[in-house]
Amino acid sequence: MLEPTIFTWFLIILGLITCIPLLIVQLIMIFKPHSAETRKWIIGEGEDWRDKSHFKCAYSLALADWIIFFPIFVKGIIGVIIAQPLGYVLFAIAGAIQLYINTFLWYFEREYVLPANGRFAYYTYIWGNFMYWGLAALVYSIFRLYM
Repeated sequence: MLEPTIFTWFLIILGLITCIPLLIVQLIMIFKPHSAETRKWIIGEGEDWRDKSHFKCAYSLALADWIIFFPIFVKGIIGVIIAQPLGYVLFAIAGAIQLYINTFLWYFEREYVLPANGRFAYYTYIWGNFMYWGLAALVYSIFRLYM
């Protein structure tokens, strides 16, 4: 009944493509928070933190993703692959976490990131992909569990 479908595999692959690069950048943030490399990847090459709150927000969200999101995301993918209902629950939770955090970031970063990168980039691969994947994973998982 809960065997992975083509759409399940699509969401898993899209989730990996979307989230793995972010998680890698967040590791850089966690281990080298004040480095030029961190600023390059998190806020843009040659840019600096707007203020202490901007830095603290980026750092705390990186920690939160590694402490909360990453284990749920990995266990959710494994559970979905082995067709366990709990896997779909965890996959839905991972989607909800991405949707929640990135709704905040979508608006928090818009003032600075949107003008510098344009609408297409902003609403697709800079922030949009996290929102779209999160919503799709959440809705699909709930659909699979109740249909």
